[in-house]
Amino acid sequence: MKNAPLANIEARFRAYAEKLSTALGHADRVEPFQAYCTGLLLPVDRKSVEPMAAQLAPGRVSAKHQSLHHFVAKASWSDDAVMRAVRDYALPKMQSQGPILAWIVDDTGFPKKGKHSAGVARQYCGQLGKQDNCQCAVSVSVTTLQASLPVAYRLYLPQEWVVDRQRRARVGIPDEVGFQTKPEIALEQLRTLTKTDTPRGVVLADAGYGNDSEFRRGVRGLNLSYGLGIQKSTKVWTPGTEPLPPPEYSGCGRPPKLPRRSPQHTPVKVLKAAQDLPDNAYQTIAWREGVNKVLSSRFAAVRVREGHHYYWRTDRPPEEWLLIEWPEGESEPTKYWLSNLDAAVTLGELVATAKLRWRIERDYQELKQEIGLGHFEGRGWRGFHHHATLCIAAYGFLVAERSSFPPSGPPLRPSFTLPQVPAGWHPRVSSPQAGAT
Repeated sequence: MKNAPLANIEARFRAYAEKLSTALGHADRVEPFQAYCTGLLLPVDRKSVEPMAAQLAPGRVSAKHQSLHHFVAKASWSDDAVMRAVRDYALPKMQSQGPILAWIVDDTGFPKKGKHSAGVARQYCGQLGKQDNCQCAVSVSVTTLQASLPVAYRLYLPQEWVVDRQRRARVGIPDEVGFQTKPEIALEQLRTLTKTDTPRGVVLADAGYGNDSEFRRGVRGLNLSYGLGIQKSTKVWTPGTEPLPPPEYSGCGRPPKLPRRSPQHTPVKVLKAAQDLPDNAYQTIAWREGVNKVLSSRFAAVRVREGHHYYWRTDRPPEEWLLIEWPEGESEPTKYWLSNLDAAVTLGELVATAKLRWRIERDYQELKQEIGLGHFEGRGWRGFHHHATLCIAAYGFLVAERSSFPPSGPPLRPSFTLPQVPAGWHPRVSSPQAGAT
C-alpha cells in the first residue's frame, strides 16, 4: 500500500465519516456525526460537547452545542451498527501489515463525582489504581502485531443499579439490561464477535477474567484459543496427577460419577507448581523492543489440568499450558497464565502471545489522552455509549491511517484546522473529573 500523503488527511477523514454515516439510519444525523468526530480529533484539551461546539462553530456556539448534545445524548442511532462500520473499514487496513493475532479483553474506569451518572459506584478504578467513585466499561480489542482497535464496548452495571428502578429510569437504562459480571459481559461480547467474519485471534485477558473458571470454560466453548492471566492461588493438577476416579459402584442407587475426594490427593496452587520446577526449567525470553531496551524475563511452561471445584465435575479437565514468569532476583513468580494453545507451541511463542496484551493499554492511553474517551459529562446510558462509539470511530480512522505507513514510519498525529473560539470564552466545566454527577 502506498503511503497516504498527510496533506490530504482532512479530505480522507471526511470521506471516512461519510462512509460511516450510512450506519446512522437517518440523513439528519450525518452532519452532527461528522462534526462530533472532527471535534474529537481536534488538538484541544477537553473533548466534551461544549468545548467542541466552541471550536467547531465559534460564531454559533449555542446552536452547535444543542445539535451535538442531542446527537450524542438523545438520538436513537445504533452503537452496534456504527461499530461494525468502523471494524469493516479499519480491520482490512490493519491486516495489510500483518494478520489478526489476538482478541484482547479488558476494562477501564472513569473517575466521577456524585452518584447520578449511569453505573457510577465505588469500585476499582484502574486509572487511579484503587477503589473510588467511578464508572467502568468492558471492551474487546482486535489486535495485530502493529495495531489494535476496540470492537466492543459496554458499561458495567453494579448490582445496586440493577435493582434501583428510579435510578435506572433517570439515566435511561434499557429494561433488558440486567446484572452481569465483567467476565459475563466479556463472554457475551466474544460470542457476538464470533458470529461476524472477524478473523479469529487468541483471547487475552488479565487475572480479573482468567481467574474465572466459567469464563475460561465459556471461551473454550466458543472454540477460541486463549492466554489468560490467573492468580497464584489458582489450583491445578500438575503432570502425572489428576482427580481420583469415582468410587466403585456398590450396586445400589445410581452409579457414582463424581471423583473421589481425599485430603492426600488434591490439586496444588500454581505458586507451588512453579516453585517445584527445577531451576533449569526457567529460560530467559525476550518478547519485544521496549522504549529504551529489549523487554525480557525468565519463564517456564508446564502442561497442567485446572483443579477448580474438580470434585463437582464429571468430565476430565483438558490439558493446557501453565505459563510462569519469575524475573531474576524476585523471591517468587510475578505472573501466571493458563493457555489452551497447541501442545507443540514453543515457550517463546507462548510468551509473545501472552505479552501482546500490552496493546490494550496503548488503546486506552490514546483513547483517553488523544481522543477524549473519559470526557463525556452527561449522566445517561445512551450518551455514555454514544460518546464511546464516536471516540472509537475517530480512533479507528487514526489506526487505519497509521496502517498506510510502514511500522518504522513516524507516529501519525492528525493535523486538522483549528478554528478560533470567541474572545473571552471559557467552558463551564473544565475539571477532568467533574462532569454531570
